[in-house]
Amino acid sequence: MRLLVYSHDAFGLGNIRRMLAICEHLISAIPELSILLLSGSPMLQGFRLPKGLDYIKLPCLNRGATGEVAAKYLGMDVEKIVEMRSELILSAAVIFQPDIFLVDKKPYGLKNELQGTLNYLQTKLPETKLVLLLRDILDCPEKTIADWQKNDFYKAIDKFYHQVQIVGVPEVFDPVREYKFPSTIANKVRYCGYLHRQPGQKSRTHIRKELQVTQKERLVLVTPGGGEDGYELVNTYLSAIALLPEKYRIKSLVICGPEMPLAQKKLVERAAKNNPQIHIGEFTDDLMSYINAADMVVSMAGYNTICEILSAEKLAVIIPRSRPSKEQSIRAEKMAGLGLFAAVAPDNINPETLMNVLLERFKQQPPKFNLDMNGLERVQDNLLKLMSQKACEQKLNQIYQKSTSILALASDRSAV
Repeated sequence: MRLLVYSHDAFGLGNIRRMLAICEHLISAIPELSILLLSGSPMLQGFRLPKGLDYIKLPCLNRGATGEVAAKYLGMDVEKIVEMRSELILSAAVIFQPDIFLVDKKPYGLKNELQGTLNYLQTKLPETKLVLLLRDILDCPEKTIADWQKNDFYKAIDKFYHQVQIVGVPEVFDPVREYKFPSTIANKVRYCGYLHRQPGQKSRTHIRKELQVTQKERLVLVTPGGGEDGYELVNTYLSAIALLPEKYRIKSLVICGPEMPLAQKKLVERAAKNNPQIHIGEFTDDLMSYINAADMVVSMAGYNTICEILSAEKLAVIIPRSRPSKEQSIRAEKMAGLGLFAAVAPDNINPETLMNVLLERFKQQPPKFNLDMNGLERVQDNLLKLMSQKACEQKLNQIYQKSTSILALASDRSAV
C-alpha cells in the first residue's frame, strides 16, 4: 500500500507535526505501508522518521501575520516557487503511483499547487482514493465560508475527494454546520476525534532530574509552538513569574521554538540570564516528554499542543493566537468552556493578569473530561476501508474486462 501525503506548512510547526503523528501511527499499524510525505516545513529534517516513511522537501513559503503568502528563503517570485512546488508534487504522484492521496487542510493546496496533481490522478489513476484531512477548526465561519466559496473548495471536494476526515468532534465545533457544507460533502465527512499522543521518549523522572527540579518545586513548561509570533507570550510569562510571591517555588522551561526571530530569542535569554529557575531551549522533537514532566503548561492554542496537553491531562493556561486566523481563539473559548483549561484572551493579557491566572490554576486538579481522543485509530480505520473499497473496485474491473474480452471473442466467432 502506498500513501502520498501533502502538508503545505506555510506557518509554524502545526501542520507537519499533525501529519507526522498520523504517518507514524499508520506505519506502526499497517504492515507493508510506504508513505511519501510532501512538505514545505523548514524543520522536517529535525524530526525522527520511522522506516517506511520518506519525504520530499518542497521550497519554503511563509504566511506571515497578514496571511499573505511569500517566499521564505529563496530570492524568487512567489508564483515561480509555487510553480516549482507544483511540478515536484506532480512528479512525485506520477512516479510513486499512490493508492491513497492524503491532503492536509487545503483542497487545492497552497495557492492551487495541487491542481495539476488532482487532474492527473482523476484521469490517469482513477482508482487512487483522495482524502482531505481537516483539523477541528479552520477559522471563524464567515471568513472560512467566504474563502471556500472564492476558491471553489466546495466544488473541489465534490469533484475530486472520496472522503473528508475531521480530526475533532462536533461537540466542540461542528465544521459541517458552521461552514455550511452541502449535503454532497457532508456525506463524505467522517469525524475521527482528537489525536491522542504517546507519553514521549523520556520519563518524567528523567526530565525533572535533567532540569534539577526538586520535590518541593513545580515545573512550568512554556511553549509558543514554532515561535515565529511567540515572543509576546514568553515575555509576558517571564514578567509574570517575576511578580510571584517567594513562597511559590517554580522552575520554568521555556522552549522558544525554532522560528522565533534571533533578536527576540536574545531578549528572552537576557531576561532569564540571572534567574537560575528559568531554563531556555529552542526546539525539541520530543515535546511530549516535557509536557508529561511539567506540572503546568503555558501555551498558545494550536491544535497539536492542545492534543498533547489533553493526552497528558495537564493543568494548562492557554493564550491563543489572535491573527491572522481566529482558529485558536475559537478553540480556546470552546474548550475552556468545557473546563479543560484556563484561557486568557490575548487582548487582555499582561503580567499581572497572567500571574493571577497561574496562581488560581495551581489550586486546581487536572481536569477529567471524556473527550474523544481516538483520532489516530479512526484515521487508520477509514483509510483501510477505502483500500478495501479500492481492492473491490479493481477486482470488479478485472472481471468486467475479462467478461468484455470473452464477449468480444464470442462475437468474433459468431461472425465467422
